[in-house]
Amino acid sequence: MQTRLIEKYQTRPEGREAESILRTCVHCGFCTATCPTYQTLHDERDGPRGRIYLIRQLLEGGEVTERTRTHLDRCLTCRSCETTCPSGVQYARLLDLGQGLLDEVLPRPPQARLLRWGLRQVLPRRRRFTSLLRLGQALRPLLPQALRRKVPLRQPVSPWPQQRHTRVMLVLAGCVQPGAAPNTNAAAARVLDRLGITLLEAPAAGCCGAVSYHLGAHADGLDFMRRNIDAWWPFLEAGAEALVMTASGCGAMVKDYGQLLRDDPVYADKAQRVSAVCKDLGEVLLAEDVGRLSLQRPAGRTAVHCPCTLQHALKLGGVVEQVLERAGIELARTTEKHLCCGSAGTYSLLQPALSQTLQARKLQALSVDAPARIVTANIGCQLHLDSAAEVPVMHWIELLDAACQQAY
Repeated sequence: MQTRLIEKYQTRPEGREAESILRTCVHCGFCTATCPTYQTLHDERDGPRGRIYLIRQLLEGGEVTERTRTHLDRCLTCRSCETTCPSGVQYARLLDLGQGLLDEVLPRPPQARLLRWGLRQVLPRRRRFTSLLRLGQALRPLLPQALRRKVPLRQPVSPWPQQRHTRVMLVLAGCVQPGAAPNTNAAAARVLDRLGITLLEAPAAGCCGAVSYHLGAHADGLDFMRRNIDAWWPFLEAGAEALVMTASGCGAMVKDYGQLLRDDPVYADKAQRVSAVCKDLGEVLLAEDVGRLSLQRPAGRTAVHCPCTLQHALKLGGVVEQVLERAGIELARTTEKHLCCGSAGTYSLLQPALSQTLQARKLQALSVDAPARIVTANIGCQLHLDSAAEVPVMHWIELLDAACQQAY
């Protein structure tokens, strides 16, 4: 794609990076076939190719309006287009850059800024989020049914293994997951313990930075990243062999630390190492002898939802299915595996109508084989699907852990 950036963007790193990405696009339109918002709205501006044109228009000094922002904001950043693109366009990165530059020339209305500020003050901050969640759970019986289903039931916290093995891996606790699904990391620790691996959380590590960064607060997002690196570094120096992600959304973000902090004189090298040792939990277990686990197969078929961050960002589609099949768990048939469930971080809060449309379509695709349960690999997808599903929705490691416990 030919570009003619105006001078103020030619001299900025963000402008030069965006131009480099724009020039890889060849206008083929293959991306529209796998874009959830284009498939739903049938508007070229609500597909990757149309949004790329809107970002180019911004960088070339053309007119930008609230309609420009509307189309950019409707993007889920599912990155399905990146999987489809024959030219390797780094679309998600381009969107982050474009939205950030758009906010500079066309500030959001005060109400929209307040909402996004509020989300950044709650979601990435573990204690604050958990306190508000507990309040919602206490009031859950009094809430209208539509709202009640959006508040997950409180889960009892299960124990972590006490023994220590020679092999040690770190795991990110995250921000939302400890309050909403505290058993996910505990289940991962128990399964890995049976394979001779100790899983540890670094107490000072928090949000991966994705919430702030994708809401346009890039400096705040980078600060979260630096704090996490500081928290993990002593463990990595002491010999931890991997940084395990039980939420694929966080994994996609941490994998980008090296790129996002590449110009930081203090953190660039450390960020590269952190990204290099970051592994999704499914990736870790696929490399282990899962056959060593004594398992009792659960009744009924299990439908696997592969989050967009797992299949499109991390390129690990099918990994969870392979692990579960090796464990002897019967999988249900599903359709439209490439389409987003509509969760997409804060998308379900900022774009509720589109999110619910995609949620209904995804649940239909997951239910064609009448599964007894749905499993996924990302906390946002888990909570979003569970709010409307007719069968239980859980992290896949909880299913594997339960099968192990039944066998003992």
